[in-house]
Amino acid sequence: MSGVRAQKKRETRRAIIAAAIRLFGERGYERTSIEDLAAEAGVGKGTIYGYFSTKQEIFQAFCGEEIENSFRAVSETVDPEAPLLRQLLTLFMLQFRFVTKNREFGRHLLREMAFPKTANRKSLEYIQRYLDTLEGLLRRAGEKGQLRREANPASAAASFYLLYVGCLSGWYSGYMEDQQSVEDAMEKLFQQALQGIGS
Repeated sequence: MSGVRAQKKRETRRAIIAAAIRLFGERGYERTSIEDLAAEAGVGKGTIYGYFSTKQEIFQAFCGEEIENSFRAVSETVDPEAPLLRQLLTLFMLQFRFVTKNREFGRHLLREMAFPKTANRKSLEYIQRYLDTLEGLLRRAGEKGQLRREANPASAAASFYLLYVGCLSGWYSGYMEDQQSVEDAMEKLFQQALQGIGS
């Protein structure tokens, strides 16, 4: 019986998250209430609070699942033998496609990444994990002699991450119309950065 109950709990949790992503996309994060989420998921408001304390927790639960999928895709797609610029573009374009497949989700995530209202532990963990992945990629490039000896992989990771956030913001602001223009802009910015730290 406990197996059936656990399965039902997983299904209810998934239904709440799916309802949130649908409504966030249609109405916007701020204009979606817990009552709206309960109605969309087909559960009571109290049930929502049995799983999540706030809308932010629901959003972060979705982020957690999607970010795990994103990191899996990165590990399967980024070729460690490719030139550093190609690895960086692959990594960031995978992230860009993930973030922008749901426009409202991506907009809210961008705000969390760039301007968190509070020092939200989960959001900071996601950002740190992303920076750690990027730093590892840059560290390996340094070991292959692709970076100057004095280049600091942690600082370089932060710089590339900020360039990416800038491109993402540019896309949301309408300065870049499509995926290709985002990739082209990133490639130019990354090339300029690499000329500063490349060997």
